[in-house]
Amino acid sequence: MSNLQTTIKDSIKLNGVGIHTGQNVSITFKPAKEDTGYVFSRVDLPGKPLIKALSDYVCETKRGTTLEKDGIKLKTTEHVLAALVGLEIDNVIIEIDAEEPPIMDGSSKYFVQALEKVGISKQSKLRNEFVIKDIIHYSDKESGSEITLIPSDNYQLITMVDYETKVLGTQNATLNNLKDFKTDFADARTFSFLHEIEMLLENNLIKGGDLNNAIVYVDKKISDETMDKLKKAFNRKSVSVKPNGILDNLNLHYQNEAARHKLLDVLGDLALIGKRIRGKVIAKKPGHHINTEFAKKVSDIIKKQEELELKKDLYKKRAIMNQEQIMNILPHRPPFIFIDSILDLTENTITGVKYVSPNEPYFKGHFPGRPVMPGVLIIEAMAQVGGVLVLSTFENPENYLTFFGRIENAKFKRPVLPGDVLVFKLELISPIRRGISHMMAKAYVNDELVTEAEMKAKILKK
Repeated sequence: MSNLQTTIKDSIKLNGVGIHTGQNVSITFKPAKEDTGYVFSRVDLPGKPLIKALSDYVCETKRGTTLEKDGIKLKTTEHVLAALVGLEIDNVIIEIDAEEPPIMDGSSKYFVQALEKVGISKQSKLRNEFVIKDIIHYSDKESGSEITLIPSDNYQLITMVDYETKVLGTQNATLNNLKDFKTDFADARTFSFLHEIEMLLENNLIKGGDLNNAIVYVDKKISDETMDKLKKAFNRKSVSVKPNGILDNLNLHYQNEAARHKLLDVLGDLALIGKRIRGKVIAKKPGHHINTEFAKKVSDIIKKQEELELKKDLYKKRAIMNQEQIMNILPHRPPFIFIDSILDLTENTITGVKYVSPNEPYFKGHFPGRPVMPGVLIIEAMAQVGGVLVLSTFENPENYLTFFGRIENAKFKRPVLPGDVLVFKLELISPIRRGISHMMAKAYVNDELVTEAEMKAKILKK
């Protein structure tokens, strides 16, 4: 399968009504160059302001995901984004002449059909995926919602829905391959409970709704007053409840349509990460709030990794010894080798580097939710740099080991965080005598001293 970026072959326009505003809306999908991503353009406003589909711009998640940039808002973006991700389209400009896309039938079906009609075009650059190597988890104690991202060979999603109501029950949905989205998930429509519809009607927040763009689960007895409101809102002479507990004039496409639509929402909301995922998403009781908070968390991890890679490139050019060469001197091996390169080595001094990746295994259990590099591991990394200095003075360093003798005056100035680059500078305080080394060790992040200690070590032959 090709992993090239894609766009659409031509522009295509759809018209409809915004569910909350009731306004007539036009939305136009246009081809875009590589690395554009998904960019909305409010063509109804002066200057046609742009809003990139990124979690940085999420401002509200009630009844849909709303983006805002420089005071310009765009509501209910998730169904449009789900269609693009589901069809594996990477780069598109989305022009819209109102504050929200048309609701259509409450699913992504019509967006998918339009995009397929114009066709998908491969581009020349490779798709830059975020490959999941370690588990990423986010939970919301108040709602009981959880999202977990685990390694997988391709992008997969599982949603588990339980609103503790008899009419809906517990539902699950699974998407094992994006190629199945258009046939098995794109037409899954949005849904609401009757009590939510009542609230929306009372607050005049569902001007564009009708019985054809939302499944309404009846979780309470309908009063005559509510029945009259529903008739008026949906412009119908009569409204009734089907035996399966939903309002009439609508047949379910799937028994688990609610879970499938929640999966569609997750797919659309996680598009705000800004990069294609290679991993499996497991979402329990998902909603726009937890979806977008999780997208922000993953985006932050990606940003830190990208910043770290840029820093690595700078230090690699200066390195005189890489990790493989370091392991020719030290006995340490993954996961307990804590230095990545040596930048400088003299008779009495050494400078070493440790790239603090967000994927460090100790971050899983050390202060979960606010990861910091354990101080004892900073000291250990220092000692390993010192070990290279000491053992490099021996003709056959692989035949010797260094052991801690003493640590004195250790001080920790500030936490070391994922994405930091630790630069260790060590100097012999006195010449090595009788197999004893005495060093002053300091660790820096961005030239700021973060840790220092005096260390003594004993050198022993294996």
